[in-house]
Amino acid sequence: MSLDVACVAPVSVEFVKKNDMTIRSWAGVFAAVTVNRQEQGEYMDTQSRETQGMCRERLERIERFVDETYIATGKLPGALLQVWRRGELTLNSVLGLADRERQVPLAENSIFRIYSMTKPVTSVALMMLVEECRIALDDPVSKYIPSWEKLGVYAGGFMESFQTRPVARPMLVIDLLRHTSGLTYGFQQNTNVDAAYRKLKVGDLHTEDTLDDMIEKLAGLPLEFSPGDAWNYSLSTDVLGYLVGKVSGMPFDTFVQERIFDPLGMVDTGFHVPPEKAARFCACYSIGQLGSKVVSTDGPVLVDDPRTSPYLKPPRLVSGGGGLVSTAADYMRFARMLLQGGELDGVRLLAPKTLELMTANHLPGGADLPRMSRSMFSEAAYDGVGFGLGFATTVTPATTMLPGSAGDFFWGGAASTYFWVDPQEELIALFLTQMLPSSAYPLRRQLRTLVYSAITEPKGAAR
Repeated sequence: MSLDVACVAPVSVEFVKKNDMTIRSWAGVFAAVTVNRQEQGEYMDTQSRETQGMCRERLERIERFVDETYIATGKLPGALLQVWRRGELTLNSVLGLADRERQVPLAENSIFRIYSMTKPVTSVALMMLVEECRIALDDPVSKYIPSWEKLGVYAGGFMESFQTRPVARPMLVIDLLRHTSGLTYGFQQNTNVDAAYRKLKVGDLHTEDTLDDMIEKLAGLPLEFSPGDAWNYSLSTDVLGYLVGKVSGMPFDTFVQERIFDPLGMVDTGFHVPPEKAARFCACYSIGQLGSKVVSTDGPVLVDDPRTSPYLKPPRLVSGGGGLVSTAADYMRFARMLLQGGELDGVRLLAPKTLELMTANHLPGGADLPRMSRSMFSEAAYDGVGFGLGFATTVTPATTMLPGSAGDFFWGGAASTYFWVDPQEELIALFLTQMLPSSAYPLRRQLRTLVYSAITEPKGAAR
């Protein structure tokens, strides 16, 4: 409604007196319209500055920070960051290059090695079988791998002269999910046990070994500790992949394709990059040794050329701990399924109560990772963070000295990829790049700070 003052005819005093109440009524209407238009303008201005309870300017600040701090300086070749909140993609930032040598720009559909971000996928697969009562969390692992029944704990020696002592209790399936199994990784470089892993190339990607070969080699090696006594980042999730295949009666890669990727529409996720998608595959670089915070002064070095990468053909060892490649769109769909309690677009993989169980802290005694960890390296090392069944989970946000919510859960990959899900804030953040190792830069802490600082309507705020 508008009023052109020039079109209003002059009125007499007698008219005003005679129609006083009518004039007052219309004056109230005009005043209400004016106030309403002011409020509407303020609302529209707020809407233009905010999206789903997040400040647009602060979301843009995240992109500027990554660009100026990491891309422009050459610390990262490229980076893709997405933030999802309250059912909407509030930030979709694509920066830099997918292939520095060939000057190929990073694209929204670029394909990344996600390494240990494979672990949550494998854990979901195993928990789907738990829901079907085909395997239980408290089952001894030796029920499915009889050759592991006599595994002992390292007590001395090396290789052929290993000495062991009996375990305090058998390894359970839950120990594999929460990394309290006593297994390790060869790259830990901490003990004679992980030295044996390196010598035998146990669990190495792109070897001639199969999952069966890996299981056989592990049967002849001691555990680092008695199951349940400590937390150690390890090949546990690769063993879960083996169990998924054994229990389901189909190859592990077939199971995740038919039961997870196809139903969720994850069309670019798999254990290799087929020829028709090779042009979208990113190069991978390194700035230092895995687990080290010492950054090379020579800058990033190409370690896996996308034109000659072993990922261009199917692997013999299908690694449930680190073998997948994926895209932002695919992994965001997986994360949205987790955020929504196991369901996405009418497809349910898990029940909400199962996700609730998975994202609780399962470390013995309710401990956090720094109190239980024996790892030289993992994808999480914060105080106040526990570990569930496939994810790290925030137990006490104040102790982490980072913004977040109790119960948010997350994990990352060796090439500095990272994601987290915060059910309380209806939030997902996904960061993809290709730079080894993930410990080189404090990027994950910075991303958490930046993303939560962009929230203007926290949980419970009126919408």
